[in-house]
Amino acid sequence: MGYVSGIGGLFIRSHNPDSLAAWYQQHFDIGYGANGEVWQQSAGQTAFAPLKEDSDYFRADRRFMLNLRVTNMAAQIAELEAAGVAVKRLQDETHGIFAHLEDPDGNPIELWQPLSE
Repeated sequence: MGYVSGIGGLFIRSHNPDSLAAWYQQHFDIGYGANGEVWQQSAGQTAFAPLKEDSDYFRADRRFMLNLRVTNMAAQIAELEAAGVAVKRLQDETHGIFAHLEDPDGNPIELWQPLSE
């Protein structure tokens, strides 16, 4: 029997996919590099957590939220805010440090710095 070894990709519909791809590349260095190489993520925890339909964890009009692991939350937030991206900091000392923001299409993003990072 085969097994799933990780998430192989995330595909997002957009009215302006080139602009959205450039935004992710600029702020998170995610996407295809100049030579067409694919982003290589670091090994680590990946949550897969279906939520109740009425969950208020992120915008009710969105079906998913992208969670990105970060190694230096303070630096990541500072870079985003310097670029004019609104970031909401969250408190959770049990699981790590969290922050919420949205991409230009309004898709929710959660940044997560695990306690071990």
